[in-house]
Amino acid sequence: MRFHALAVDYDGTLASHGTVSEATLASLRSLKASGRKLILVTGRVMEDLKTVFPEWEIFDCLVVENGAVVYRPGSHIWKILGDPPPEAFVEALLAKGVGPIGRGKVIVATWEPHEDAVLETIREFALEHHVIFNKGAVMILPSGINKATGLSEALRELGLSPHNTVAVGDAENDNAMLELCECAVAVANALPRLKEKADYTTIGAHGEGVAQLAGRLIDTDLLELAPRLSRYWFTVGHRTDGTPVRVDPYTNGVLLVGSSGGGKTTFASAFLESLGDAGYQFLVFDPEGDYEGLDDAVELGSAKHPPVPAEVVRTLDKPGRNVVACALGIPFADRPEFFQETAPDLYALRSRTGRPHWIMVDEAHHLLPATRAASISGLARDMHGLFLVTVEPEHVNPVVLEQVDWVFVVGVSAPKILAGLSLAMGFSLAGMFLPETGPGEALVWRRGTLDPPFKMRCLAPRREQRRHLRKYSDGDLGPDKQFHFRGPEGKLSLRVQNLMIFVQIAEGVDSETWLHHLRQGDYSHWFRQSIKDDSLADTVAEVERESGQSADESRRIILGLVQERYTGAI
Repeated sequence: MRFHALAVDYDGTLASHGTVSEATLASLRSLKASGRKLILVTGRVMEDLKTVFPEWEIFDCLVVENGAVVYRPGSHIWKILGDPPPEAFVEALLAKGVGPIGRGKVIVATWEPHEDAVLETIREFALEHHVIFNKGAVMILPSGINKATGLSEALRELGLSPHNTVAVGDAENDNAMLELCECAVAVANALPRLKEKADYTTIGAHGEGVAQLAGRLIDTDLLELAPRLSRYWFTVGHRTDGTPVRVDPYTNGVLLVGSSGGGKTTFASAFLESLGDAGYQFLVFDPEGDYEGLDDAVELGSAKHPPVPAEVVRTLDKPGRNVVACALGIPFADRPEFFQETAPDLYALRSRTGRPHWIMVDEAHHLLPATRAASISGLARDMHGLFLVTVEPEHVNPVVLEQVDWVFVVGVSAPKILAGLSLAMGFSLAGMFLPETGPGEALVWRRGTLDPPFKMRCLAPRREQRRHLRKYSDGDLGPDKQFHFRGPEGKLSLRVQNLMIFVQIAEGVDSETWLHHLRQGDYSHWFRQSIKDDSLADTVAEVERESGQSADESRRIILGLVQERYTGAI
């Protein structure tokens, strides 16, 4: 199941003229019986809502006051997400003739045409508040508070992700909520601008449209809308003509193949970074410790302390946590058992919440081998969002390979590897041209299409960039890439293995030696050829071309540029 929650606005969406029909309520009960959560998101205050909507307890969570207050009926827990304006602010509005004025725990609201007086009073009191408009209503809230912030908190309370949520509304103040969620729906009576931004508009208006949406969620999980939900597709590389290659985060699976040292870890790291940037939760089974230092990921396990399956799943229970489970501390022969032991609880978590959205299995030929087909095939068939990394795809469980929609083969041997892979996966490349690939390139094949494989330039991950930065700053560049301070007469032989040593030696060499290399353009040449930093080289070249520069001044500028660009690494 992809969508585990429905977030619905009240006035104009669920309700018509303030009331909800029995047919609409029946559709919500059926949706809740399907295992999904219901969240009401409204600009009304709680006391008012209870008066007009006696059935409010059907919802698992209530977001009221346009996102400022969250309430869970089951536990009677309130969360106040902002502070109300001072009493004197309301008194000042009344003194200006603004009214009627409604108040909640946080919100202060009135009606048009009082918006100018409201904005003027906010400025007078120097408040960090903003105004939200909704069909003539003028709502005053703390800066940053809207329906999206309230819904985000409600989803955290329920252990759910916006990527597994459908939101439906009708007016201006619903826009932030719809943008937050994976699927944005407008009812037929919604404002035209909201319909333009929505992924889907219901045929029915008000509660009738909500009931229709609930029925489609139960019947199809909105599978028919999948092609429209491209807002969160992410780029993994570019074709030779520059066209981006974008992957649907809800594709069934990805297979990444390549020889050792061919760039699999680099590609996988960029893929995971893209998932994390978009807010999709992932789990990495990391047998060799290759994914240490991924952004926004909790690392469990080490060479001395193996990860515990229950701890892995418990950590993933929070929607915002990604996990890298390092299996270095598990004996090689026992690692498939670790995956098999973890998988049932992972599947249970996914069945309940839709998370983690992606499960990456490195060394998939070992953790998901063909020899264990009977014991893991049932789980593998139901576990979508698999990312399989391997050097031996022919030894991966064939039931697992059936999940694959995308095949990426990286490195200079990609054509040969893909030709062999076709036999293992049961497809033919007869008559198809396989272009040659170089470092940082991949052959890409979409399973289930008639399109031939194509060449792609892979994205570089931030982690790889940091690794290179550390290499240049404190690694050993090798004899052929070192800088040599020799001086004008060649009497010196000071070797510089990296940027850190360059700064240290450059600060101590005599002015004559420094200026000798400056005037020959040696510094910019080294930065360009050995450090691979064209931007730094261009800037330093400008300094080198300036005549009349003293040794101290040019040295201060160039060393300052190096330290500024490589701060934290030097």
